[in-house]
Amino acid sequence: MRLAVCAEMVFTDLPFAERVERIHAAGFDVEIWNWTTKDLAELKKTGAVFSSMTGYVGGSLTHEQDRLLETAEQSVHVALELGCPRLNLHGTELDDRGLPVVPAYEVTGRMWLTAARTLEKLAKLGERYGVMFVLENLNAEVDHPGVPFGKAADTLALVEAVDHPQLKLMLDLYHAQIGEGNLIELLGKAFPYLGEIQVADVPGRCEPGTGEINYPAVAAALRELGYDGTVGLEAFAATDSELALRRFRAAFTNEGL
Repeated sequence: MRLAVCAEMVFTDLPFAERVERIHAAGFDVEIWNWTTKDLAELKKTGAVFSSMTGYVGGSLTHEQDRLLETAEQSVHVALELGCPRLNLHGTELDDRGLPVVPAYEVTGRMWLTAARTLEKLAKLGERYGVMFVLENLNAEVDHPGVPFGKAADTLALVEAVDHPQLKLMLDLYHAQIGEGNLIELLGKAFPYLGEIQVADVPGRCEPGTGEINYPAVAAALRELGYDGTVGLEAFAATDSELALRRFRAAFTNEGL
């Protein structure tokens, strides 16, 4: 398994490029969010390996789909510039607090069909450029109320329906624990469709070892499944960012703290 760390959530007292440098120096790949707020030239100078980035700027799977597809193609060109293989998607556009710009507290059958058709177009876009789009589950109970297709069961159903190699799951186990639980069984069901896994502990959304999730058991289950993809730490540091990175590495490798 490759390990990555989200630069948006650790070393937050540093300028962004310096965060990326610190993560890279520690031996991790780097995840970023909204590329429009970043100095791309500075990011390239860091020499970091980028694992994933936000794959759209506006629009939704069920409304303003043209806007979503337009900004997804813009994002693809940035991903190619950075050498980033995966572009992350959500059910709808989120504001700077992580809340849906257009909440959907009830998802209709028509919305499901529209979402699947939009994802088919995104998969073809990924095929054209040789990148992968990954659809992330988000919890509606704590962090993202009103987000459509938030549960891992929803994102898995959509990815299965499209059934294209350039569309996979960004399976976030923090969100799944809040929304559904039963993580190891979920990993088994989702395994054929995994593009990347993200982790944080519950409650608090901090690094493994600070909450209720048994991440060493999760890591063992992934090894048993034969998972050799990326696991990304998308978590705040409970106390110190260096310690958070060491705890994350210890949970998914045989290295101690």
